[in-house]
Amino acid sequence: MRHQRTLEMLRAELDRIDVEFLASLGARVAVCRSIAHYKREHGVPMMQPHRIGMVQQRAAQFADATGLDRTFMKQLYDLIIAETCRIEDLIIDADLDGSAA
Repeated sequence: MRHQRTLEMLRAELDRIDVEFLASLGARVAVCRSIAHYKREHGVPMMQPHRIGMVQQRAAQFADATGLDRTFMKQLYDLIIAETCRIEDLIIDADLDGSAA
């Protein structure tokens, strides 16, 4: 019984962390939307390869510091970056009436 309670407590902690993680991901996407609106208003190209490189380098450093696999972190950030690029494209390319944003 005691082991089951310990496992339940650990899972509850994991669930709490997942909620925080998803909230942080949502906040990240919200900032990316703001960036896309800025880029649209100021004629800045959506793709910023140097910025992507910086983000991926930071993720690799995090992987090294925490014992995570670099390939895992690269794949995770490739997915996050691809989704935010998709969202930025929608916002930047939206009709002036904002129908796609």
